[in-house]
Amino acid sequence: MDINQTLPFVSIIIPAKNEGTYVESTVASAMESKSGYPFEIVIVDDDSADGCCDFIASHEESARIRLIRTKGIGAAKARNLGAGVSKGKYLIFCDAHLSFEDLWIDRLLKPIEAGIADGICPAIANMDSPNITGYGQTLDQRLQVQWNGRQEAPFPCAILPGGCFAISRDVFFDIGGFDEGFKTWGYEDVELSLKMWLFGYKCSTLPDVKILHLFRESHPYRIGWEHVYYNFMRMAYSHFSEDRIQRCKKLITYSNADHIESLVIEDGVLEQRHQYFSRRKYTDDWFMEKFNIPF
Repeated sequence: MDINQTLPFVSIIIPAKNEGTYVESTVASAMESKSGYPFEIVIVDDDSADGCCDFIASHEESARIRLIRTKGIGAAKARNLGAGVSKGKYLIFCDAHLSFEDLWIDRLLKPIEAGIADGICPAIANMDSPNITGYGQTLDQRLQVQWNGRQEAPFPCAILPGGCFAISRDVFFDIGGFDEGFKTWGYEDVELSLKMWLFGYKCSTLPDVKILHLFRESHPYRIGWEHVYYNFMRMAYSHFSEDRIQRCKKLITYSNADHIESLVIEDGVLEQRHQYFSRRKYTDDWFMEKFNIPF
């Protein structure tokens, strides 16, 4: 399929850490899938030890691939760094272990270009069991992510899964991207989606576009409960009412909740809270009610 140079430029941003051969297969799938959109791939290798990105130097499409190497900065900062060096009007954040169908970019961007959504995700299926498919995400009574079932396309979703979603460049930078204060991994896509909704933007799922995702048994980052809880409480302080913050604090069971809370406050989250509250169009109560989240 010929590239239509009149269409907006797209940047596919892939953070990677110890992905083995999956970065190469993900890049191959993206390059081989048909699209009328001109695009680049930005890979942020966050201190991998397995050489998973070394193939890029000799790749036949190396001119369309930009590699950034970092020293273990974590998922949120890696994605922001990739966005910062990208050139696209539209950004598509992808995990490094995906497989794509033809015209997935073209179809995924249509609702954004039509003004139906500001951020959108495809259906995401299990690479090993393609019939197991999720359609965007929501949150349960403990603010844990849950996959939605299929609905008519496109439909609003509470959470854009970090594994694959598209967003306009202007919107991404208007909301400040992923929270730079987050530690290693955890809640970065939840916080971004929540921020989009509260600031007046719309997140949607497009069920008729499906990508395949490898759900791994082990995680490339060394994840401790303290970092996950830190991100959780930072999100709460940034966006929630005082009552809801205290309910979040009670969910901390594997770390010292008072210690986590003090770290978050020491890192300046109250200033961020003030900034976010001053510009948001909706409250966290509105968000919970809109998506029937029992929290």
